Amino acid sequence: MSKCFLYLSLILLAGCFRVGEELEPQLNTSVQDRYLQSLPSPFPHTEGHEDWKKEERIGMGFAKELDLYQALTAFKRASFLLPVSDTVHRTELEYDTLLSYYLGGKYQETLYTFDMTSLRRTTPEFIPYHDLMVMLYDSHTHLKQIEQADEVIDYMKINYPETGQKLALSKILMQGDIPALTKEAPVHPEVQTLLLDYDKEKKSTQTAQLLNTFLPGAGYFYLGQKQSGITAVLLNGVFIWASVYFFQHSNTAAGIIFSSIEAGWYFGGIYGAGQEAKLYNERVYERYASPMMNQHRYFPILMLQYGF
Repeated sequence: MSKCFLYLSLILLAGCFRVGEELEPQLNTSVQDRYLQSLPSPFPHTEGHEDWKKEERIGMGFAKELDLYQALTAFKRASFLLPVSDTVHRTELEYDTLLSYYLGGKYQETLYTFDMTSLRRTTPEFIPYHDLMVMLYDSHTHLKQIEQADEVIDYMKINYPETGQKLALSKILMQGDIPALTKEAPVHPEVQTLLLDYDKEKKSTQTAQLLNTFLPGAGYFYLGQKQSGITAVLLNGVFIWASVYFFQHSNTAAGIIFSSIEAGWYFGGIYGAGQEAKLYNERVYERYASPMMNQHRYFPILMLQYGF
């Protein structure tokens, strides 16, 4: 009876340190320079001898080589030299500036350029409008501006349904939201394959924690982390032995000190095993999700239709 009570107490205490199964993956696209360089320009860049045209050509040359800092400088010089009345070319230069910021990973500057220029007044008639919305969504996402990003998705579902649905699925994939992906799997075979591969290799955080509850270190062995498992066994074993030794020899103060230290190692190990299982699952998910998202172009940058 006392053993059952002890085991039950351990399980209840371990539950206080429970780690959830939710994933927080870090997914990155492997966009190659030649892909970005292969995208066509949305604008007919004609020859001209005006000073602003010369600067624009210089900017386009740097941009096509993805020397984005130099390209930005040239585009801004061109906008300074451009006649105030030429609103069409000004909008084009502003777009090329925004695209340079976006491809350079300057997401705050990307949004600032949109907000502070004529790009904010563009409509779907603007040739690269689709790409503009995709870049806004991706910039909001990178800056953790979830509400604004969701507003862009809703807008895209109305004006560009295919891309809107793709962005919505991209969001779920980036979040590693397994329940939501399970709902999408029947209509997306690539998602179903991803989930099957993930299920084959994932580990249970609950199992890892329970194993560490009854045998410190066992949860780490379950995850294939032998070194961590051996360390946990030795540390817990030493402090348990020391605690028992001091109590048996009437050294209560030392026994309490070592018992307190052991409690820290014990419960820390339970929580740590759960955290390691979570990290293990995130790496498994990333290993399958990243190539799938690259192949099917679920990363927003791969949805762009135009370049420089």
